[in-house]
Amino acid sequence: MEKQANQEIESTIRSFIDSNLLFGNDELNYSDDSSLLSEGIVDSLGAVDLVAFLQKRYKIKIGQQEVRPDNFDSVAKIAAFVRRKTNTPTPSAE
Repeated sequence: MEKQANQEIESTIRSFIDSNLLFGNDELNYSDDSSLLSEGIVDSLGAVDLVAFLQKRYKIKIGQQEVRPDNFDSVAKIAAFVRRKTNTPTPSAE
């Protein structure tokens, strides 16, 4: 149950990207570890939209210095960043 709840973060991020940055483009497949930047899934304007969404959805403050590839280059990295900011446990490997 805890793992399912924790996977909600990845699911929420993917849903936002699919609906707002890819506009429902079902032909583009990417994994949680795919580079959103190098694959052209998120550009600079998309990053701004994504940051605004995360701040509102998770009620967190994201500083400009935190918007860097080690935090925002993949769904997995974004989810880990959100978990750190919200003190949410990392999903177990069960």
